[in-house]
Amino acid sequence: MAVNKRASGGAKQSRVTVNNAWQAYLHHHKSSARDSLQRMLANPVASAMTWLVLAIALALPMTLYVAMANVKQLSQRWDQTSQISVYLHKTVSAEEAQALADKIRTWPGIKAVNYIGADTALAEFSEQTGLGDVLTRLDDNPLPSVLSVVPDLHDNSSEELAALQMRLQQETGVEQAQLDMQWVKRLYEFMSFGERLVWALALLLGLAVLLIIGNTIRLAIESRRDEIQVIKLIGGTDAFVRRPFLYTGIWFGLGGGLLAWLVLSIGLWWLAGPVERLVALYGSDFQLHTLGLGDSLLLIGDGIMLGWLGAWLAVNQHISRIEP
Repeated sequence: MAVNKRASGGAKQSRVTVNNAWQAYLHHHKSSARDSLQRMLANPVASAMTWLVLAIALALPMTLYVAMANVKQLSQRWDQTSQISVYLHKTVSAEEAQALADKIRTWPGIKAVNYIGADTALAEFSEQTGLGDVLTRLDDNPLPSVLSVVPDLHDNSSEELAALQMRLQQETGVEQAQLDMQWVKRLYEFMSFGERLVWALALLLGLAVLLIIGNTIRLAIESRRDEIQVIKLIGGTDAFVRRPFLYTGIWFGLGGGLLAWLVLSIGLWWLAGPVERLVALYGSDFQLHTLGLGDSLLLIGDGIMLGWLGAWLAVNQHISRIEP
């Protein structure tokens, strides 16, 4: 019985010890987060300047990202200029042309197929050129029926569009299929360049954020060198010493991310009115792409992650050099 009581007491004591250790661990996290924030707010001018620099570094790549999103949105309205014009033989009847159009609509990578009859094409040509009197004197309609095939640019590469053109060319009743490949290639190259530029700028300014946070944390460590030596002297571990500075990096990253989001949101709101009035003059339904929930969380999350990483790199480099 004595053994069982002793074992039961040891297990209970062990559970109490683990629970106390866990409570102490959480308490130190809370106190570190609170203390680091209070230290930052105690120096509002220096903290605000750091937040502003971080906000600029975070906002620049996101601004370019939003600009690219708006260009992509506009490109969806440029699909018509990248259409494949399929000219049919004059012997193809309207019913056969409609049947061919219905067939092409079932193909993958096709956004729309519009049938333009020979009479409709002649009427449009007469209206656009002003040669109606001349054309009415012709014995036969010189224009063929046309299928306007609009490919989905987001699903097709330039090579796939060329293959689509060849497939259309081989269809029965097709005389010629024309595709403005130069326009399509320019569009894709522009999109590819813009995406790479966004990534390059994001990486470059991300490195700048790491350097800014790292230098800020390094100065904070130097200002608290004596305190760190005392903590180590009484048995504080590097993890214990590191924790407040990591929270400092997180607070800097969070503040920079929130400020960047605020600046971008105000800027987009300021531009929304003029953009809407401009597109209204062209009869377009284009709407300016703004920061959605996902983009906002990405911006703020990147700030927090870069703040924590910059602080972690700086602390690991300098804490080990401080010995009691």
